[in-house]
Amino acid sequence: MNETTPRQMAAKALSLLDLTDLTDNCDAAAIELLCQQAVTPFGHTAAICIWPRFVKQARALLGSSSPIRIATVVNFPSGGLPVDDVVAETRQAIADGADEIDLVIPYKALIAGDEAAVREMVVAVRAVCAPPVLLKVILETGELKDRDLIRNASHLAIASGADFIKTSTGKVAVNATLEAADIMLNAIRESGRKVGFKPAGGVRTVGDAALYLNLAATIHGPDWAIPSTFRFGASGLLGDILAVLDGRGSGSSNATY
Repeated sequence: MNETTPRQMAAKALSLLDLTDLTDNCDAAAIELLCQQAVTPFGHTAAICIWPRFVKQARALLGSSSPIRIATVVNFPSGGLPVDDVVAETRQAIADGADEIDLVIPYKALIAGDEAAVREMVVAVRAVCAPPVLLKVILETGELKDRDLIRNASHLAIASGADFIKTSTGKVAVNATLEAADIMLNAIRESGRKVGFKPAGGVRTVGDAALYLNLAATIHGPDWAIPSTFRFGASGLLGDILAVLDGRGSGSSNATY
């Protein structure tokens, strides 16, 4: 991985990107633009990640045969909704055309010592995410903070049926960090299961992306990070990817997610 050129790294990051708009003022025009941006002269992103209310629109725009998957969020961002409400939200999103569900665990309950609340939530949502729908479980690691708690949350999510574990909502003060990524990637390795990893929030440049990909390669091997095992959740990363692929060099982004 160390010998990978910036352009190669950018192309890889593009193929792993969940291009995201979870802004509070997102509207139909923004979703139309996002779907357009997901297809670039250099290839397409892995997915778009949007609010549930826009899934039906995105499915109509992308069509049924698009290689770009539609991810949406449930129990988001607070992690505090009742299980039945989250299950209903998930069912509706899938009916509207979602391919992937990004579920926030009840992390505040976990901080208070309630592991059962996490198990119950993930198992219940898993039950309505029939393959090929993917379940990506958001731990909100910046709020969990403690290494042991992040590791425990990772194992709880994996044991309860997560296809991916994801760092963050992008809606709190601390989002993806390399420290949290290291804990989560090692938890995946310890589990012995085929579970993916998604850092989200704060990954804004190809250089940022490279740090996470190099970490994943160290723990899981150089060929592990593919769209079925690794995603980036970001809104601003695409601009930097395209700058590198266009030969304009790596810039910076002011994106909040």
